[in-house]
Amino acid sequence: MIQKMRSDARANRDRILEVARAAFEADGLEVSMREIARRAEVGAATLYRRFPTKEALIMEAFAEQMTVCSAIVDEGIAARDPWQGFCLVVEELMAVHALDRGFTAAFLAQFPEPAAFGAARDRTVRAMLHLIRRAKESGELRADFVLEDIIMAMMANGGIRADSRAATLAASRRFAALMIQSFHAKPAPSPLPPPAQLPLTPRWGGSARGANRRAGRRASAAA
Repeated sequence: MIQKMRSDARANRDRILEVARAAFEADGLEVSMREIARRAEVGAATLYRRFPTKEALIMEAFAEQMTVCSAIVDEGIAARDPWQGFCLVVEELMAVHALDRGFTAAFLAQFPEPAAFGAARDRTVRAMLHLIRRAKESGELRADFVLEDIIMAMMANGGIRADSRAATLAASRRFAALMIQSFHAKPAPSPLPPPAQLPLTPRWGGSARGANRRAGRRASAAA
């Protein structure tokens, strides 16, 4: 009986975390704890017993991703060439965040009180600042680069929408390559990763080919 109760408790916990990750990705961090409990088909009391605060739930939901990010930055710092280490970190961090928008929202969020998730994020940021300083000292990273440039790139990267994880990752790789070229103190054209097939948003009202035809007709009329 005790073994079954423990098994049920683990199943509830796993379901709550799975639902929370999906909810945070779809609806942002604003989704309420009660709504997560409803989607996970558990009582609010059960949810709060396991995760007393939303930050506790966020921390547990994205603990693995945070560990991966920390390991990526550590790998970049360990690289003998600071610029190559910096490039690796930009590429890999963008890939992680592109595949999990919920984690991006959590990583960029400002929590009301210091806690484990915020502390882990802050350690990663401090390590990233150390790598940025070394890459600047090498003469390869532009001198006016600031941490906020990475944050802006991550925000833009989080907006990638594609029909599959593979396409999302391909688009992120290409975007990261464009960003790295713009960050370089000595920019020189270099081949980009292959482009990804991305759907046009509804506001375009048609295909790219159709838009090109319309633009051509307008140009002819103006002439």
